[in-house]
Amino acid sequence: MISTNETGILKPLPGGDIPVLVIFAPTACGKTSLAEKLFALDASSPLAGKAEIISADSMQVYKGMDIGTAKPDSEFLHKLPHHLINLYTPDLQFGVGQFVPLADKICADIVSRGKLPVVLGGTAFYIRNFVYGLPPTPTASTEIRDMVQKRMETEGAEKLWNELYAMDPESAEKIHLNDEYRIKRAMEVCLATGKPRSSFAVSSTPRKGFSFLVLALERDRTVLYDRINVRVEEMFEEGLEEEFNSLVKKGYKEEDPGMQAIGYREFFTENTIEGIKELIKKDSRKYAKRQETFFRPIIDCCRFHAEAYEEILEKILRFYTSFT
Repeated sequence: MISTNETGILKPLPGGDIPVLVIFAPTACGKTSLAEKLFALDASSPLAGKAEIISADSMQVYKGMDIGTAKPDSEFLHKLPHHLINLYTPDLQFGVGQFVPLADKICADIVSRGKLPVVLGGTAFYIRNFVYGLPPTPTASTEIRDMVQKRMETEGAEKLWNELYAMDPESAEKIHLNDEYRIKRAMEVCLATGKPRSSFAVSSTPRKGFSFLVLALERDRTVLYDRINVRVEEMFEEGLEEEFNSLVKKGYKEEDPGMQAIGYREFFTENTIEGIKELIKKDSRKYAKRQETFFRPIIDCCRFHAEAYEEILEKILRFYTSFT
C-alpha cells in the first residue's frame, strides 16, 4: 500500500508494494514524446514532475550512442530524469540479467523520494522479465563454457549461430548473428541440459512486491513504418554517420555488443550511405514487428493508440491516486 501526502506525492508505507508504471511501444511509436507530455517538469499534465524514467532500451545504456538510439538529450533529462542510460562503453555486455536487479533498486529509490517509477522502452524482453521475473536457467560447467569459448574463437559466431538455430530456433531468432555473448550463453544451456534455452520460460504471474500498471502503445503498421522511415532520415541529418565514425575511431568494432545495434551494425555491411539508410529502415521495420510479437504474451496489459493522450492520462491518474 502507498499513501500520498497532502501534496499528492507518493509516500511508501512499511511493507507496501512498489507501484510501477510500465509503458511499452515499438520503435518510433512516440513513447518518449508521450512521457514528456505526461511527466516533464514543464508539462501541463497533473503528473508533471511526479515521475522518473527507467529506460528499458537495451542500447541506450551505451555511452556515445546517442543519435542512433534516439537517446534523450541533456535538456530533456533535466525536465524528466532518466535512469539506465550512458552507463557502459559499447564493448561491454549488458543484458536482462543486469537490467532487472538494477531496475528493481532504482524503482525503490524513486518511490522513496516520493515519485512514480516509469519503466519506458521498446525492449520487450527486458519488460517481460521485469514484470514476471527472470526465468531460472542453469549454469553450464566450466568444461562446457571453455569448449564453447574455444569454438567461438576458432569457428566464429556465424557457425555457432547456425548450430544454435538447429537446436533452439526460438532463441537464435532473438540473437543477432554477431552477438557472441548471447550465442555462447544459449549454446551453453542447450549443451548442459539437452533442452533449448527457450524452454526455460518466464513465469506467467507478475512478481510479488510490485503493483504494475502495464500500458502498450499502438499505431497502424503503415503509419508506424512511415514514422520509422522519417526517423532514420532525421538521424542522418543529425549526424549519425559522424557518430558512427567517432565510435570506430575510438576502437569499437563490429563484434562489440553496442555496435550490433540497429543504426550502427548496418555501416559494417553496406558501402553507400543510401544503402545504409535503406538497410536501417528495413531492419527497424522488422524489429518493430518482432517487438509487438514478443510483447503480446504479457497479460493484464492495457492497449492504447499512441495519440490517445486523454484516455492514457486518465488510466494513469486512477493508478496513481489508488495508492492514497
